[in-house]
Amino acid sequence: MKKFLALFAFVVFAAAFAYAQPKLQVDKKKIEYGVIERGSNPLRVFKIKNVGTEPLIIKNAKGSCGCTVPKPPKDPIMPGESADLEVRYDTKRIGKFHKTVTLTTNEPDNPKTVLIIEGEVKPTKKVKSLPQKKTSLGN
Repeated sequence: MKKFLALFAFVVFAAAFAYAQPKLQVDKKKIEYGVIERGSNPLRVFKIKNVGTEPLIIKNAKGSCGCTVPKPPKDPIMPGESADLEVRYDTKRIGKFHKTVTLTTNEPDNPKTVLIIEGEVKPTKKVKSLPQKKTSLGN
């Protein structure tokens, strides 16, 4: 009987441990910058939430190139809490872009999550200045 109770206790403990884990939820997997002018605001924000039962830790956040810079939250995200993942794209680069940010977390079932940013940067519009009219003073 003691062996049965010990085995039962082990199974219950193992089952409880298996369900106690962090779980990442992102408000959207892709952010569209749209068509923007060169030098426009580079910052976009992904809202992330821990819908699990243990603290979620963002171990690493890496952009697909040096022009895409993510800034993850520094502290663990507690169960039920949310945080911002800031991403900056270098809007001085002209042309269409499709970049990724890969998050590495302590989520056991899905430790890597890939997010996307895309859009197009157009050259800044230059306004031609009109020639100044010469006026004579004193007439």
